[in-house]
Amino acid sequence: MEKENLNSPAPETVIESPVKKENFFKEIFKFALFVAVIVLPIRLFIAQPFIVSGDSMDPTFANGQYLVVDQISYRFENPKRGDVVIFRYPNDKKKFYIKRIIGLPSETIDIQNGRISITKKDGTKSLITEESYINPILDNSDHMSVTLKNDEYFVMGDNRTRSSDSRIWGAVKNTLIVGKPFLRLFPITKVSIIPGSGTPVLLKEEVKI
Repeated sequence: MEKENLNSPAPETVIESPVKKENFFKEIFKFALFVAVIVLPIRLFIAQPFIVSGDSMDPTFANGQYLVVDQISYRFENPKRGDVVIFRYPNDKKKFYIKRIIGLPSETIDIQNGRISITKKDGTKSLITEESYINPILDNSDHMSVTLKNDEYFVMGDNRTRSSDSRIWGAVKNTLIVGKPFLRLFPITKVSIIPGSGTPVLLKEEVKI
């Protein structure tokens, strides 16, 4: 029986790459499958990134800000007055707009000298007296009245004097609403959860007409 050579070097511990040439394409396929099964459904149905372009929502959202949009909440609840929403532009559904909901389905929206009043389906009329998120300078040239259908929303930009919205091209159908901002990621100094939230304040004195 031969004696073991105690002076012989111990065998090296070798770590091999799990991806070998023979299974390279298999790993690529697994990664593609992961993207298809996990990432794409999230991207398409739950959350989607958008970059703000333009100043129609100043000062709430500025040009170039990066938003993650919640696409699932409105599957379980209806949009509310004051919600900021992302939707497909009615006149070109390939484009996405971001505005704030002012009027709800079946309501009548009256705008006179920049002041907005809401008449609900039951005839109750209220005046929007405070919108903390808008530029205090109102566009006094606005004069209009519109009654919404039971599947339409009246939307406006927070920067009223610089916004193309329902005052110009009409109401937004509920089927065009994609979701609402859930997270602002950029710029770093403006990072916030559920940015832009704020409901218009109505007069307490509601009048039946």
